[in-house]
Formats: sequence, structure tokens, C-alpha cells
Amino acid sequence: MQRMNAATARRAALAAQGFGKRRPANPNRRAVLDVVARTRLLQLDSVSAVVRAHYAPVFSRIGPYDRGLLERAAWSDSPRARRGLVEYWAHEAALIPVADWPLLRWRMAEYRLGRWAGMRKAAERNPTLAKDILDVVTEVGAASAGEIEKHLELDKPRPKGTWWNLSDTKLICEQLFAAGELSTGRRAGFTRHYDLTERVVPADVRAREVPEDEAVRELLRRASRALGIATEPDLRDYYRLHKRQSTPAVADLVDAGELIPVAVEGWDAPAYLHPEASTPRRVTGAALLCPFDPLIFCRPRTQRLFDFHYRIEIYTPEPKRVHGYYVFPFLLDGALVGRVDLRAERATGRLLAPAAFAEPGHATPETARALRDALREMADWLELDEVVVGARGDLAPLL
Repeated sequence: MQRMNAATARRAALAAQGFGKRRPANPNRRAVLDVVARTRLLQLDSVSAVVRAHYAPVFSRIGPYDRGLLERAAWSDSPRARRGLVEYWAHEAALIPVADWPLLRWRMAEYRLGRWAGMRKAAERNPTLAKDILDVVTEVGAASAGEIEKHLELDKPRPKGTWWNLSDTKLICEQLFAAGELSTGRRAGFTRHYDLTERVVPADVRAREVPEDEAVRELLRRASRALGIATEPDLRDYYRLHKRQSTPAVADLVDAGELIPVAVEGWDAPAYLHPEASTPRRVTGAALLCPFDPLIFCRPRTQRLFDFHYRIEIYTPEPKRVHGYYVFPFLLDGALVGRVDLRAERATGRLLAPAAFAEPGHATPETARALRDALREMADWLELDEVVVGARGDLAPLL
């Protein structure tokens, strides 16, 4: 078994995710898709406190870019620019390369009756609703759940006591999406407009049938390349695989020489290095990382790689929050050196930073200068005029 110190492992992980590279001068569609070619997925999330989660990781890696490039790659299709990304349940709801869609057919089979009990109950209450929805979408094209309801002339009360308070039509649309019968043809704002998968995913991609064991191995190969170096739980978490799937698959990949067992200094579990992972001598540059960035969305891995304890506090009552509502870790020259609570106040054109905290040893003018520049760059990208720093945290006075 190879041995590696923790600093080298950290640099391998950062390089695999695309950090430390020279930014393109004028990011184009190819630069955006190159980011996803490295990360393999961009998590989707409804929180819009600063910017939707799928946009932020691209900005963190290539700097200011036209968000329309990502939107068009995911939610439009034309002979001149074919759809490059498609939505499905990967880590969570995510954008993935269109070519990866067949690797998740086994999950679509698992979800054929829905991802959770509420969907199954909705189907039991409305045994013909799925067919009715498919008929509407076939006739009218991509449509939101609300538009589908209007076509079906439904005006029924929503079930009481559910957190999301979703209508049965929305629940069945989500069931059909999870089962792979519907996909996302486009989005308006953040509203999903469902379309037949055959009109979203190309025929040659849909025709690929990948057995589950082979698909799992391929997903683990992709996770390994995206992570650079990872434990088995890290690899499993990337696509939210079951342990029963990942354990034998990792063993197969080790036997085939496609994962290299490594003992990393200070790690409490065996690690696996991708054979083509680079281990640069230095990783330089600054980046603000949204809570759902693929580099940090596995919190135990973030702790292990960076000695950085990170928990999202959106659902924590305000008086009990430690760092803030929507906190971005700050990456500087290969280390997580601080964190900043951020809010985009679009009505007034301000990027608000109510709190900024340094990691031990990093409450320095150098950290503050780098964070100041990163905040100004983000504000410019979001077309916000002013950056307003609050009083909380040891970095705030320095900012």
C-alpha cells in the first residue's frame, strides 16, 4: 500500500476538482462544460440566498461567467448546440452530463413507484393520474405541474400536514421524473417544466442499457476521478450509492488496478487514489465555495481533508446559529481559511456579508485582503453594486 501525507492528499483532491488551474480569459460554453466534465455533477437546490447552487461551483473554478451558458447547456437544445446536461437524482437532484443518464437506470427502476411514501400514496389515491399527466405533456410539451393541473382542470385541496404541501399532480410528476419517464425540458426561474424523456435525452443515449453492477463500477470510476483521492464512504456518497453496491465494486476496481489503495497520514480509513490523479506541488488561488459545492458537500470528507468543521445552518433557529444562515467557506492557496455568511439583496444592489470568521491562525490582513477581492468579484458577477460587511466574526473588522 502506498503512503501519502495529508497535505499531498489535499492537493490531489483540489486538483481533481479543478482548483489551481489558470482561469480562462473569456469563459465560453466549453469552459463551463469542462467544469462539469471534472465534477461530473452540479447539485441543484432551491435556496437562492446568494445564487442558485448549480451556478456557484462553476464560478468558484473559472471566475465570472455568463450564467446563461450553463442554462442553455442544461435546458435548451438546438441543432447548433445540443443539450449538454440533464437533470436526475445523482448526489441529490443534480445536473449531470447527458451521456451519464443511462448509468442511473437502476435507480429509475428502484424509483418506479416514487422516491418516498407520499408519492406512492398519491398514486394510490389517483390511479389514472400518471397516464393523464403523460397525455398532457405529450400533447402540450414541457409544462410545470401547475400548468399540467390547469390542463387537467384539477382544483383539489392539497393534503394537509405535509412539509412541502405538494399537490398530487406535483407528486406524480416527481414520481414520473424519478422513474425516468419524464425529464426536465426547461426551467423558468427555478420551476421545473416536465417533458417526455424521449424529447430530452437523445435516442442513442436512451438506448444504452447498463447492468446495475457495471453502472455502479462506472459511477465509482467517475467519483474517483472527480475526487482524486477518497475513502470508500466518500466514493459511495458522491452518487449516493448503497454500501452493498459500493463495497464489492471498489474491491473489483482495486483488483483491476483502477483504484490504488493508499494510507493517508491522519486519515482513519483506507483511501483510494485514481491512477491519473495529479498531485501538484502547490495549489494557489482564492474561491468562495457554496454549501453544495462538490468539493465540500460530503461534510466528513471536508473535515478530514481540511480540518474544517462545516455544517449548514439554514434549518437551525437563528438564535442557535454559530456562523450564519448561508455560509460560504473561503478557499485560499489550498486551505480553507475562513467562512463568510452571504446574502444577495438584489432590490438594493448589495452583497451582504453579515459575518466573517477566520480559521485558527488565519485572522490576518492577508486573508482579509484576499476575501475582500473575492467578495468584490462575486458582487460584480451577480451585478451587485456594493459589498456591505457586518460586525460579526473575527474577520469582519479586518474586512
